[in-house]
Amino acid sequence: MELKTQFLEYLEIERGRSVKTVENYDRYLVRFFTFTKVKKPGELTEEHVRTFRLHLNRQPGTKVGGRIEPMKRRTQNYYLIAVRAFLKFLRKRGIESLNPERIELAKVPERSLDLISSSELKRLMSAPDAKTLEGKRDKAILELFFSTGLRISELTSLSIDDVDLTRDEFSVRGKGDKIRVVFLSDSARECIERYLKKRKDLDDALFIRYGPKANDGGELRLSPRAVQRLLKKYAAQAGITRKVTPHVLRHSFATDLLQNGADLRSVQALLGHANIATTQVYTHVTDKHLRDVHRKFHGK
Repeated sequence: MELKTQFLEYLEIERGRSVKTVENYDRYLVRFFTFTKVKKPGELTEEHVRTFRLHLNRQPGTKVGGRIEPMKRRTQNYYLIAVRAFLKFLRKRGIESLNPERIELAKVPERSLDLISSSELKRLMSAPDAKTLEGKRDKAILELFFSTGLRISELTSLSIDDVDLTRDEFSVRGKGDKIRVVFLSDSARECIERYLKKRKDLDDALFIRYGPKANDGGELRLSPRAVQRLLKKYAAQAGITRKVTPHVLRHSFATDLLQNGADLRSVQALLGHANIATTQVYTHVTDKHLRDVHRKFHGK
């Protein structure tokens, strides 16, 4: 469908969506139009959307124990969000189709946060061997994650010139091409300085790969997948049994700020969340002090 192609180009060029996001929207819409067999926007009805939702709800999702759970509601909503965005695009172009407001998203349970304790975090930060160049790099990565709350894509895309170590702050381009300022802790700055001081290469990437395959002629910049693997390795070394990912460190960054008195709006800005509702998921973790308030002041 030509209109779908125009919509995807609009997302990438005018809305500044990432290539990965555009690819996902394309996949969701292809599945929708393949299932409904709709060829023209004017043919689309609420019944098409209803039967598609039933179809998604009956698709296999994750495996839990010995059984297969149905597709998660949150995943189903991704498809509906793509369809709704496409319909809004059509309306903006003056093309008659189904009213996007007629598509309601399914209610989903509140997201739970994967968190590690302060002692686990401390052990994780101490896991890299700072005597080696690779260890210095990994220590800098861990400290930078916890100091800034960067997303993994934001961290791996950094170049040396992006980080001004003399100012303890730098700008980062996040989701939707939005720029925000993040701040370096003393330990993060020192770890990055020690790492860069020992580097002998001329590559502009802030974090590069080492090891036997480093000289294979490919790009030296460390990939997101490589960072995920090194976190998994250090979590195991630190004796942490739960899953540790870059996003877990981002969660730790946010909850640490809130537990120490930061306001929600400031945390929203530091994380680069477009909607404060996304940030509010962290407040459930920081409400533990309410029990102490209840015990101290209630029923006296």
